[in-house]
Amino acid sequence: MHTHRGRRWSLAVCAAMVICVLAPVAWSQRSARLEPNAPYDGRYTFARIRYTQGYRLAWGVDYPRMERNFLVILDNLTTMSLRKSETNVYTLDDPGLARHTVAWLTEPGYWVPTEAEALGLRTWLQRGGFLIVDDFYYQRQWDVFERSMRMVLPDVKFFRLDAQHPIFNGFFALKKLDGMHHPATTAAVAEYYAVYEGNDPTRRMLAVISFNNDIGDYMEWSGEGWFPVNLSNDAYKFATNFVVYGLTH
Repeated sequence: MHTHRGRRWSLAVCAAMVICVLAPVAWSQRSARLEPNAPYDGRYTFARIRYTQGYRLAWGVDYPRMERNFLVILDNLTTMSLRKSETNVYTLDDPGLARHTVAWLTEPGYWVPTEAEALGLRTWLQRGGFLIVDDFYYQRQWDVFERSMRMVLPDVKFFRLDAQHPIFNGFFALKKLDGMHHPATTAAVAEYYAVYEGNDPTRRMLAVISFNNDIGDYMEWSGEGWFPVNLSNDAYKFATNFVVYGLTH
C-alpha cells in the first residue's frame, strides 16, 4: 500500500518536473491571438512571416512576446525610429509585405510555401527584401527548409558565414560565432548561412540563416531565467546586427 502510494507520488513529482522543464516550449507553441497589423507610417515595424502550409502554428512560435522584448532592446540601443509595441504579420503573398525591408521567418523546418507564397517571397527578395531565418535544427529540418527555398529560388546556394563577415560587426562587434546552440539540445551548435543575389557573395545578401539555433526563444524568455544570461544577451546582439544590416544594405 505504502509502496504504491510512494510510486504515485514519485510519478507525480516527475510529471511536475517535466512540465516545469517544458513550460517555455509549451507556452511558445500555443496559438497566440493574431493582432491587427499597424498601418505603415515610415517607422521600422517588426514583420513576421505567417505560412499556411506545413505545421501551421509553427510560424507563430514566440509571437508576439519575442518581438516585443527585442523591440525594447532595439529602441534603447539604437537611434532607429520604430514601433515598440506593435508588430505585423504577413503571408508571403500579402502585398503589405512590400512596405517592409526586413522580415523574420521562424521554424522553417515546418515551412512549406504554396506556389503563390513562393512567388511572393521571390518577388520581395528581388525587390530589396531581407529575410532573417531562425529556429530550426538537425538535418531533417534543414532538408525541409532547403526544399522550400528551392521553390523560391531553384538554383539557390547556401554560403557558410564566419565572424569576419560585416553582418556580425555592423552594430555589435561579434568576434566569434561559437557559444550558441539550439535550446532543445546543446548538440545542435549554431551555424550561420547566407543566400546572395545570383549566388554571388559579392552581391547583395538576400537572407541570413541562423541554423541549429533559436535566437527568438532566447529573446522571448530573456526575463524569466530559463536560459543563461550570456545566451540571451548574444541573441539580442545577433538579432540587432541582422536587422541593422538588412536595413542598411
